Amino acid sequence: MSASATEAPVKLERQHVILIGVLLVASFVVILNETVMSVAIPVLQEELGIEPSVGQWLTTAFLLTMGVIIPLTGFLIERIPTRRLFVLAMSLFTAGTILAFLAPGFGVLLTARVIQASGTAIMMPLLMTTILTIVPPERRGVMMGNLSIVISVAPALGPTVSGLILDHFGWRWIFGLVAPIAVLALVLGAKYVVEVGVRSTTRVDLLSVPLAVVGFGGVVYGLSSIGKSAGGSGVPLWVPFVAGGLALAAFLVRQVALQREDRALLDLRVFGARQFTLAMIALAVGFGMLMGTLILVPYFAQQVLGYGAAATGLVTLPGGILMGLAGPVVGRLYDAFGPRPITLPGTLLVSAGVWMLVMVDTDTPAWWLIVSNIFLSVGLAATFTPVMTTGLGSVPARLYSHGSATLGTFQQVAGAAGTAVFVSLMTVVASGSGGEVADPQGIVDGVRAAFTAAGVLSFVLVVVCLFVRRPALEQTGAPEKV
Repeated sequence: MSASATEAPVKLERQHVILIGVLLVASFVVILNETVMSVAIPVLQEELGIEPSVGQWLTTAFLLTMGVIIPLTGFLIERIPTRRLFVLAMSLFTAGTILAFLAPGFGVLLTARVIQASGTAIMMPLLMTTILTIVPPERRGVMMGNLSIVISVAPALGPTVSGLILDHFGWRWIFGLVAPIAVLALVLGAKYVVEVGVRSTTRVDLLSVPLAVVGFGGVVYGLSSIGKSAGGSGVPLWVPFVAGGLALAAFLVRQVALQREDRALLDLRVFGARQFTLAMIALAVGFGMLMGTLILVPYFAQQVLGYGAAATGLVTLPGGILMGLAGPVVGRLYDAFGPRPITLPGTLLVSAGVWMLVMVDTDTPAWWLIVSNIFLSVGLAATFTPVMTTGLGSVPARLYSHGSATLGTFQQVAGAAGTAVFVSLMTVVASGSGGEVADPQGIVDGVRAAFTAAGVLSFVLVVVCLFVRRPALEQTGAPEKV
């Protein structure tokens, strides 16, 4: 047991406890919306006349928008007062939610999701940076455990909430019931959020913004287009990959140059900490698998097993609840024992859950999906908290906002890529040479192929987490060279 675990816990000031509480609740509400569309896609296919590869953009565009905006948040957190930035984020999310409720068709609905995501993108780095700034190292495990409820449980519960609402009210009320909660969170935040950190006056680099948009956007658009390309339509597949890859390379080169003057939108010096780099790899692999699974399992349950929206949502409910309960416990274990004793069994559970999904068929029982989801959810809870705490704890205090922004960027772009690759791979295999998703057995074949790829990735996750250690910065308080 570490020395810090035996010392009396450091108490936070009351205003800081309230601040973290408000940010956690607000973040849970906004992150929940990442996956609410997964169960609704079959419903929207009928009501709006769209294909699965088009419908999945309601989730992919949400994640992609976050992946594009989050690199800006390190810069924003350093320059905009905390309360003002919170109000901006929640105002965007609330406006997008109301517009989605009123949307007359798919185009407006997609626009509303992008506006929602613009607010969501600011909330998560703001919450992480706040925790790193005001919570002492010996209590960060517990706080990051609470954060894991937001970062992973909220997306896991999205299909359940969506399914229950769809069965009783219709898809518009997925947004109609969230809007009043968003307004309440906005009002509470405007009253209780206090200033955290020190502001900077460095000017924004305008060239970095479009490079980030084209770079991250192009790559993920290319990934999501793989399924469509099987039908021989759309933009040539190489175009978004080449454009996005070149823009992303230019963005990274420019950040390296700008960070010498402390003007980078995304300061890449955070990768000078080895544990941070390992944490980003593990988080990207894990979150990509989580988001891809949360899209494909509901689709499989509805299209192959014939489940209704509510029944489909309930498949992910036990795993989501257990993930939430496990988060704070895992945080306490991290504070006491460090990451490795937790991440090793956690990643093995993740792998077991994914490989169970490789064996699905047209007569797979509900309990098989539920158990596999429980393994995946609990395993990721035991992985995300230690990985995030270790990674961010290895970054010097002056780079906290950029560490949070980088973590959020990896998380969301990985989620968008996971969603896109899983759906595209399923579509390619299921459609064969016809260009459209085939019969239930074809969908089964496609789902199996997607989860086989996820199973291989789960082995990567196990290996990476074997090298995760408690950072020296946390253990000794000594500055780490970056």
